[in-house]
Amino acid sequence: MTGISSSGMTRRALLGAFAATTVAAAPTFASAAGFLRGAGDIRRIKMFSGRTGERIDMIYWIEGDYVADAVKEVNHFMRDWRTDGVKSMDLRTVDIMAAAHNLMDVNEPYMLLSGYRSPKTNAMLRSKSRGVAKNSLHMRGQAADLRLASRSVNQMAKAAVACRGGGVGRYSGSNFVHMDCGQVRSWGG
Repeated sequence: MTGISSSGMTRRALLGAFAATTVAAAPTFASAAGFLRGAGDIRRIKMFSGRTGERIDMIYWIEGDYVADAVKEVNHFMRDWRTDGVKSMDLRTVDIMAAAHNLMDVNEPYMLLSGYRSPKTNAMLRSKSRGVAKNSLHMRGQAADLRLASRSVNQMAKAAVACRGGGVGRYSGSNFVHMDCGQVRSWGG
């Protein structure tokens, strides 16, 4: 429903302007929940894994509370698929992912490339690539590497940066964006 209002502005444009104002008015995203408090009564995360073939479309937060069973499923989904190791993901990262997804106005699920990484997996990846941090936030369950077919790396990164909740890395050559709940910073191209 994108009818023209009496002001000549479509409903979608009005909602987009409201979202941009909300993001600009949020001075910090230190607690992620603070930023998303005004985002509605539910939070949803949609992802699939090309590695395991699994899909998740989960409402994980309702009216101010995380849903324990849903969080458990998110943790399992974001596990280290190489070792089958599961870690409790920092929900601030999941909140950033959900908020960025909402800002992009997409229905497509994220492709999860990497969530939690065991120290063993991180060391193996580090031996093959200079782009893997020795003390990666992936090992703490505080980071995710994501891709969307319908959005560019720059579009995804801009949405994540707008949340001002943590680190955002652009990996254009590999077609993914890193999102974490660490210090607010950005890198890559």
